Amino acid sequence: MLKEAEWAQIEEIRIRTDRPIELMQGGKPRFLSYHTTGEDAAQLLGRLSNYSMYTLEEELKQGYITISGGHRVGLAGKVIVENGFVKGLRDISSFNIRIAKEKIGIALPFLPYLYEKHWCNTLIIGPPQTGKTTLLRDLARLVSTGTTAISPRKTGIVDERSEIAGCIRGVPQHSFGHRIDVLDACPKAEGLMMMIRSMSPEVIIVDEIGKSEDVQALLEAIHAGVTIIVSAHGYSLEDLSKRPSFEPLWQLRVFDRYVELNREKGPGTIGRIFDQEGQELKRRRGVDVC
Repeated sequence: MLKEAEWAQIEEIRIRTDRPIELMQGGKPRFLSYHTTGEDAAQLLGRLSNYSMYTLEEELKQGYITISGGHRVGLAGKVIVENGFVKGLRDISSFNIRIAKEKIGIALPFLPYLYEKHWCNTLIIGPPQTGKTTLLRDLARLVSTGTTAISPRKTGIVDERSEIAGCIRGVPQHSFGHRIDVLDACPKAEGLMMMIRSMSPEVIIVDEIGKSEDVQALLEAIHAGVTIIVSAHGYSLEDLSKRPSFEPLWQLRVFDRYVELNREKGPGTIGRIFDQEGQELKRRRGVDVC
């Protein structure tokens, strides 16, 4: 039986039919003795869908479900394909429950780097499970609420995977300021343009950019005068610079700041921070970098 403090450290719960339950704590796996049965999997899926699989039709195409609290449940099983397109899942045998961690205040140490009379166009870089989404979530809160020295900004979140805001029926499940608007489950490229046209944001926050169409939409947003704060998968700025789809961003020097995250001291460990020219910024007083 896990203690309360141990439950608080859990990042993922993986449930697989005929296999032991796996818990991820501090980046390390831990297996429980109980083996999940097919009946367990069916009951879990029933509860996730409120016993109406029809209501999950769109989510099953994406391979995950967002539940109350902003937590996300990834699914794996038999994929249904029609005319080359994924139509859904059946015979689901694997569940990955990713625990959404709302860590209010973790973005504060970044303020001296990401705000200089205005919010900087920022790219947050890190491999999976380094806290990119958690940091983006708190930055969204900070930008939309402001501080004693910084006025709140109209902030838009394009949340394709429902991970930043964790919306349920369009309502964010996490704490944000009054000046926040969310496009939930919307593809990033289309969502960026929709957000600009419909909500006139001053700052837009997007998770996990990567495709060429994402990059083109970011360029359009910047040309429209919108500040962008986004994340991308990568081990370092050097690693990301090798991706062809990102080439226009480097050529036009779109970003004022690059932030690298890693897991050296747990998720969200600050690595290096670079300026627009790719020069590493030195540690500033009162800010613990690394």
